[in-house]
Formats: sequence, C-alpha cells, structure tokens
Amino acid sequence: MSLRISTRQLAESGIATLQKRQIEMSESQEQLTSGKRVARASDDPAAAARAERALAGEMRAQTSQRAVDASRTAMSLSETAMGDALELMQQAREAMVAAGNASYSDQERRNLAEKVKAIRNQLLTVANRSDGAGSYLFGGQGASTQPFADAPGGVAYRGISGERRTEEGTDLPLTVNGDGVFMTARTGNGVYETRAGAGVTAAWIDNGQVSDPAALTGSTYTLQFSVTAGATTYAVLRDGNPTAVTAAPYTSGQDITVDGMTFRVSGTPAAGDSFTVAPSSSTLSIFDTLDRAVAQLATGGRSTAQIAQGNTDALRDIDQSMAQLQGARAVAGEMLVRIEGETSRLADQKLAAQEQRASAEDLDMTEAISKFQSRQTGYDAALKSYSMVQRLSLFDYLNA
Repeated sequence: MSLRISTRQLAESGIATLQKRQIEMSESQEQLTSGKRVARASDDPAAAARAERALAGEMRAQTSQRAVDASRTAMSLSETAMGDALELMQQAREAMVAAGNASYSDQERRNLAEKVKAIRNQLLTVANRSDGAGSYLFGGQGASTQPFADAPGGVAYRGISGERRTEEGTDLPLTVNGDGVFMTARTGNGVYETRAGAGVTAAWIDNGQVSDPAALTGSTYTLQFSVTAGATTYAVLRDGNPTAVTAAPYTSGQDITVDGMTFRVSGTPAAGDSFTVAPSSSTLSIFDTLDRAVAQLATGGRSTAQIAQGNTDALRDIDQSMAQLQGARAVAGEMLVRIEGETSRLADQKLAAQEQRASAEDLDMTEAISKFQSRQTGYDAALKSYSMVQRLSLFDYLNA
C-alpha cells in the first residue's frame, strides 16, 4: 500500500508546526518579560489559587500594619502627654511643700495658689490634647469629642470610658481612657482615707499606714475627742457604733492603731473634735485635688493646724494622682513595646506570604531561558524545514 502526500498537505503541516513553535516561543518570551510563570489562572489553576491566597495574606498583613502604626502614634503621643502631666504635678507638689513653710504669710500662700491654679489649667489642656487628626488622646471610646469640660463644679469627664482598639488580630489601643488616668485615683493612702472633721482648728491627722493587712475590716471609724479636767481622751466608733475604746488617753503625735490601721493625730484637739478613717475608693480626681489645694491656699486666717492639715491632705492626694499617672504611663510604655513586637510579627507574616506567592507564580529564570532557547532552536529548525519543502517541485527535481 502506498502513501501519497500532496504538496498542499506538506505546506499545511509545515505551517501548523511553525505556528505551534511560534506560540510556544511567544509564551516563553512573555514569561521572561514578566518574570511570572503564572500570569493567568489558566496557566496553572492550582498555583494561581495558592498565589491568590498568599496575596490575600500579604494584604491582611499590610492592613494590620497600618492599624499598628496608628496605635504606635497614639501611644507615643499619650505617653508624652502623661509625661508632661507628671511634670506639671511635680511643680504643684513643690508649691505645696513650699506652702508648708511656717514663715510664709497669707499673701505668699495666695501667690502659690495662683501658681497651682495656672498649673491646673495647663493640666486641663494636656488632658484635652488631640492627635492632630481630629481625635482626642484621652477621649476613650468617644475620641472625637473633647473629653474634659471645665464646669462650675469642677472638671467633668465628657468622654466615653474605655478604649478604641485595633482589629482582633492585633488588639492594640488607639486611645486612652482619660477617666481612668485623671479621674479615678485611689483616695487617702490607697487603702483608707483620714479626714479631719468640720471645725477642727488646733489638731490634724496624718495619712496613716497599714500595720496589719489581715486585721483590716473595711469599716468606717470615727475618733471622738473629749476634754475633762484638762485631760484629753478619745473614743473610737465603728460604723457609728461604740467599740471597746471609749476613753483612751491622747498624746500628740503618738501612734493610734485601730484594726490594722496606724495613724497619728497631732496638736491639741478640742472637746467635740472628730476625725474619720474611711475605706479608700477610686474617686480621686486630679483636677479636684488641685482645686482643693488652690482653695485652701487662697484662704487666709487659718491656724497652724489647719495649714498643716491642708498641706498634708493636698500632698497625699497629689502623690496618689501622680501614682495613677505613672501607672498609666507605664502601661502606654508597655504597649509601645508590644507594638514593636506586633510590627516584627507582621513583617514576618508579610515576608512569608510574599515567599509563598513567589513560589507559586514566579519564574525560574535559568529554566525559562533554557526552555526559550530550546523552543527558539525548534522554531528555527521548523522554519528551515518548511522553506526546504516549499522549494521542492517537479521542475526542481528534473533540473537536479
């Protein structure tokens, strides 16, 4: 059986081969130009799907990093603001220490009152500081509203308690709860608060300390003083009820211990004078502290005992407010450290996603160049073969 192939068939076969080789070479050229092995999903559906997942992971890391950057800015500004607030409170404390000088006149104390008032106003400005982008650092969850308002009854918090935070994956703060920083320090010494009763002019009580934590009861105690035949005694009431201490002799500056609490009353209490010892609470406002300090410094004609009591209370409350500020500032510092950790984690996550994407779609240049050269050689061979076939005819054969 003979097989006859016409010239037309040879030509069509040669053209088809040339077209196939040309398409293959064009594909190799396109890959070399783009550097991508997978330019379309049809090139390799499985690899394209892997690359798409990797790209999604990379975009998530970039989005999270933007949130982390916003948190870094907010925490840096907040930490700086709290540092400024602490410096102002230190100035107020120095003024109160100076006010305790027995040689100071009422006018000198009034001058100090003006200084503390100016510090208080500066502190309010710090508390209402913004991030420069329309949000307030200490606004809590209501960061778009100025958080602190100076009202006739004192500074009030108008923000929303809590914090705005980034997405769940990073969970970093974007604002600080100003109520917790400026308005909720512990009263007294942090465990209990000592207070002089109304009308006490010749005695004062110190801040006290905890001498036996296990003996604390959480009750409110009242020391009532009596003077009989020149002898001063005191009775202790617990939540308004008498205790076993009914006529204890009083000595100025001597320790008095009641249910794990030790404190001192100094001076000369008059008959009917009283002092209260109550559990501490988280209700101390830094602004109220300074307002009370200003009021008592501006009041003239006070006795030595009243000045001592006022200064003792003011210094105690300033110290408690500063401790609250320092604690909040430390938290902001810890957040900045954590933010650096999140930045490093997200950078690693982004790099891993980029590597996965590259593995799925990038071209092996060495292999691609070799393949291109091979296809180019095949194309050249096909082209030469086709040209030789095209020259064949009966006349060429007879003339040969």
